[in-house]
Amino acid sequence: MKLAVLFSGGKDSLLALAKAKESGHNISCLISMISSNDASYMFHVPNIQITKLQSDALGIPLIQEKTRGEKELELVDLKNAIIRAKNDFNIEGIVTGAIRSVYQASRVERICKELDLWCFNPLWLMDQEELLKEVLARGFKIVISGIFAYPLTRDFLGSIIDDALIKRLVEFGAKYRLNPAGEGGEIETTVLDSPLFSKRIEIIDSDILYLNNAGNFFIKKAELVAK
Repeated sequence: MKLAVLFSGGKDSLLALAKAKESGHNISCLISMISSNDASYMFHVPNIQITKLQSDALGIPLIQEKTRGEKELELVDLKNAIIRAKNDFNIEGIVTGAIRSVYQASRVERICKELDLWCFNPLWLMDQEELLKEVLARGFKIVISGIFAYPLTRDFLGSIIDDALIKRLVEFGAKYRLNPAGEGGEIETTVLDSPLFSKRIEIIDSDILYLNNAGNFFIKKAELVAK
């Protein structure tokens, strides 16, 4: 089946893409929503511009759609992007990286139903610790690009996810009811490399903004380099 992936450039959307390919589907294009609202209910915001490099590394066309990120109204922009994918690439369905967010999954499913498309959620109800371990085992190189919850500290920003960091997140999850994979919006990530990439992303310049257990790791300049 010809599918488009709702693609944020984070670990969940790339893992969903990988699982869709392994299920025998053809990934015709990626869809990235560029929100001007940092507090978007639906869309990943930190380092969303990196999806262009990821698209090139994956060799999959990218559709980018701007949105003001206003609650519910942003769904109109998402629907327009999906219509573009349907018209330009003849897609038959949409892949999401939703794990437990009924808010997000139900709204994408509604749009798909309106457009006579299948909605595929390959990560749905996946254990979050196992998800983190799987992306690591698959060889994904993932940087934490946003943190938005107590007790996450500045040192998380710009850190590469490894076994030790997963252990900290799981411990925080048990102690503070934090979602270790960030399904509640606690963390945002950006994938710099994976076996699906023909080249890896190298960060040339970056900056960190952090205050009171919330902040972003901004990738100011990056490029694709040979592995």
